[in-house]
Amino acid sequence: MSEKQTQLKVSAIKDGTVLDHIPAQSIFQVIDILDLAHAANPITIGSNLESKTLGRKGIIKIADRFFEDAELSRIALAAPDATVNVIKDYEVVQKKKIELPETIVGIAKCSNPMCVTNHQSIPTRFSTVVDHKKVKLLCHYCEKTTEEFIPLGH
Repeated sequence: MSEKQTQLKVSAIKDGTVLDHIPAQSIFQVIDILDLAHAANPITIGSNLESKTLGRKGIIKIADRFFEDAELSRIALAAPDATVNVIKDYEVVQKKKIELPETIVGIAKCSNPMCVTNHQSIPTRFSTVVDHKKVKLLCHYCEKTTEEFIPLGH
């Protein structure tokens, strides 16, 4: 085998959004959080791609879809260092970093088995707390601090 490296290329999108630098283990959480499984747009997903900073990363390209900052901030729990590239006419017209929102509603599960949100049809609601660079979630209902992001349905 030659020393020439083979590189897999993913086709460019004309207009849309590219989510890059997603930790490889979080790619499916990001898909769930943004409800991309039900999107009609063409979507390209790359997982376990080489990354100098992450070791392995994921990337998601969504054609003809642009997100509000509030939508994108929801993925901060799963991919806090993700970058967002807005593409128009095959060119990157805007680059953004994901920012952690102050409040998370309806995407994470409370770790307290006695919390009302685990027994009734009430959307979960958390305040985000950063403690020693670690993100924790403070439940609005039971006031329990959850240290690990648990997606709803798990």
